[in-house]
Amino acid sequence: MLVNCVVYNDGHKVADSVLEDIPRYLQESGNFVWVALQDATEQELRVLQKQFQLHELAVEDVFNGLQRPKVEEYDEHLFVILQAPAYHGEDLHMGQINIFVGSNFVLSVRQDCEQTLLGVRARAEREPHLLKYGSAYVLYALSDAIVDLFFPVVDMLDDELEQLETVMFHNQAARQNMERLYDFKYKSNVLRHALLPLADGFSKLFGGRVPAQIDGAENYFRDVHDHIMLLNSQLDTIRDTISTAIQVNLSLIAIDHGEVNKKLAGWGAILVLITIFTGIWGMNFEYMPELHWKFGYPMALSIIGGSSFYLYRRFKKAGWI
Repeated sequence: MLVNCVVYNDGHKVADSVLEDIPRYLQESGNFVWVALQDATEQELRVLQKQFQLHELAVEDVFNGLQRPKVEEYDEHLFVILQAPAYHGEDLHMGQINIFVGSNFVLSVRQDCEQTLLGVRARAEREPHLLKYGSAYVLYALSDAIVDLFFPVVDMLDDELEQLETVMFHNQAARQNMERLYDFKYKSNVLRHALLPLADGFSKLFGGRVPAQIDGAENYFRDVHDHIMLLNSQLDTIRDTISTAIQVNLSLIAIDHGEVNKKLAGWGAILVLITIFTGIWGMNFEYMPELHWKFGYPMALSIIGGSSFYLYRRFKKAGWI
């Protein structure tokens, strides 16, 4: 579905256009076209492929599901894949934004993505002194906005992890804590897989040889790269915290099991003592001491009860019971 198609010249909007008029505007010097699609059909993308001379392999990646983020350079254009995070309740959803960047055009295709990115176009149009860089600045504005979407998600994940750490020592639901920790680990891995490849991809866009499509705008992409590295650093810290929390939770489970085992061992010792006494006095020998003594039975009960109470007090003082 076509979201918008706008023609710019020297940083200023010239006209809203339709796909069929793109070749006419591209023939005029200084113009560049910014086309935005959402959940594009194959027919729409094939039309634009022909008009912008897009590489076949890049076009196929748009329809091949969620792809690994990357920055690829073709003969006539750049192809960038970014992922945009969004929360659905407690579930993390990743959408895909595909960006084709030529010398006089930008084509962004959002697939299964909730982010509208309309604010990016409004921001760019408010900054004509930067928009005059053409497609290079549009790529920067889009990538900067998408990377910035990760900050609140990472902060939210960090806050949830801190809350779990706070209650973990007071909450006896060890299995639930472990499930939440592995959920956090899964989310951090998803975010890391969306960001880590971009560090290498955007390092190609500043310093040394840079693609012709973004010549002159290298400093802007260095800024995006710095944001990516900061996010990766935060995710590494979160991953380390999760690993530590998992080990602590396992230790707490082992400690709880140890406490249970001590209680079982204490009560088991008392029951063993009772069993020993009753086993001895329960033997059917005719000439056992105190067998015919009228106080034999009360004495046996007193010995069993006193010995059991003594063991109980010792275990209670030692913290086993």
